[in-house]
Amino acid sequence: MRIVQKLDDFGVDYIEAGNPGSNPKDLEFFQKVSFLTLKNARLAAFGSTRRAGITAKEDANLQALLKADTSAAAIFGKTWDFHVTDIIKTTLEENLNMIHDTILFLKEQGKEVIFDAEHFFDGYRANPGYAVKCLEVAAKAGADWLVLCDTNGGAFPSEIHTIVSETAGQFSIPIGIHCHNDGGMAAANSLMAVEAGAVQVQGTINGYGERCGNTNLCTIIPNLQLKSGLHCIPEEQMENLTSVSRYISELANLIPNERDPYVGHSAFAHKGGMHIDAITKNPSSFEHIQPCLIGNERRVLMSEVSGRSTILKRIQEITPWVDKTSPETQYLMDEMKRLEHEGYQFEGAEISFELMVRRALGRDTQFFNVKDFRVICEEHWQDDYSASAIIKLQVDGVDEVSAAEGDGPVNALDRALRKALQVFYPELDLMRLTDYKVRVLDTESATASKVRVHIESTDGEKVWGTVGVSTNIIAASWSALVDSIEYFLYQHHQRIPGTEKKINKFDAV
Repeated sequence: MRIVQKLDDFGVDYIEAGNPGSNPKDLEFFQKVSFLTLKNARLAAFGSTRRAGITAKEDANLQALLKADTSAAAIFGKTWDFHVTDIIKTTLEENLNMIHDTILFLKEQGKEVIFDAEHFFDGYRANPGYAVKCLEVAAKAGADWLVLCDTNGGAFPSEIHTIVSETAGQFSIPIGIHCHNDGGMAAANSLMAVEAGAVQVQGTINGYGERCGNTNLCTIIPNLQLKSGLHCIPEEQMENLTSVSRYISELANLIPNERDPYVGHSAFAHKGGMHIDAITKNPSSFEHIQPCLIGNERRVLMSEVSGRSTILKRIQEITPWVDKTSPETQYLMDEMKRLEHEGYQFEGAEISFELMVRRALGRDTQFFNVKDFRVICEEHWQDDYSASAIIKLQVDGVDEVSAAEGDGPVNALDRALRKALQVFYPELDLMRLTDYKVRVLDTESATASKVRVHIESTDGEKVWGTVGVSTNIIAASWSALVDSIEYFLYQHHQRIPGTEKKINKFDAV
């Protein structure tokens, strides 16, 4: 329900929201969603053509589709002769009747019908006459849309362009495109289809879908609207693209793909010194669009190859009075090199770099002080809640002791720390960890090896990374975990007037 509301606000035209004939959950959804007032989108229920050998009125799936009570229906039908004869085991003629009868039945019920020509491109390769005949039958029955589907996801862009061009010209009904990403070309194939005459693109936010996914709307929308000059969503909504992508990821409880085009956390991230120098002079030198157009942001990654000027600029964002001649600058440069030599890596963990600078220059905010902690792992480590942690911390002179169990020592520490801190900072409910990675740095030391722990966290809007390094995996995890929570509290209290914590005075290094 929340996803439907978000997509409607975003301005998509159609939301295909499930198959009411497949399970009770989808049917229940359609009953509840009817109470929403949508401004932009039309809901479409999804289903297939009638089964062979019965009438459309007798088909249980079509009856369930009517119960969904949507203004539009998306119906898929076979257009590949191989699927007709070998998969659904009927005749080519009966399949045409199934397409015709289903669409005619739904049109008689007042529905807008979107006909999804399943496996159209495979069918066109094998038997172009029959594939096109399926479209002709659908058009004659009253279909409002003919959507050509690359269901196997294996077509090439040039092939899509040729077939759509040859097909679109034969019909007065608008053509759509539906691509899967099995060959990694769903977005490119959809663009080629639009160039060849398609005016509807079917896809999903973040490309979620069966196998390798569907066309990623977060890629196709800006490509069409910002670069091809075609209208997809209201212009003022384009800057919400990144937030919509991350919102859907949160509800789906899936980690966002940091390397997704446009909306990914790394889409406008720069590391190499020469690249960073160039974008400082003119961002278009290494950025194909301005990240603010789609609600993303430029990131300059902290690493040993970033260059002195880049690191100085990052330091100045925290302590503006520092310049290249300041003794603090050389100290921080040396400290960064020392930490990286120990195994720290600030690429993807810029927050740990920021906190390191604040602490080194006396600009850190003291939200809590951990006085002691203890972790115990039980013998039956494979069981749920096999570890427990006890933590004693202090906030503004007030002590708090907390204990918690967890699935392993790090989870137990996380739960105990949050439990203690939420007494003072209930807003921690807004934050959660989204990723936890461990990297062994010197494998020749075997079990005595130093490890680097990277933790990724989110508050539902921003995503940030922190890092810890130690020969003790718990200590490394603890360092990254504390950094993550301290950053969240700092950002949260900076945003809300009257809740700012006192910042320590600067002490010269």
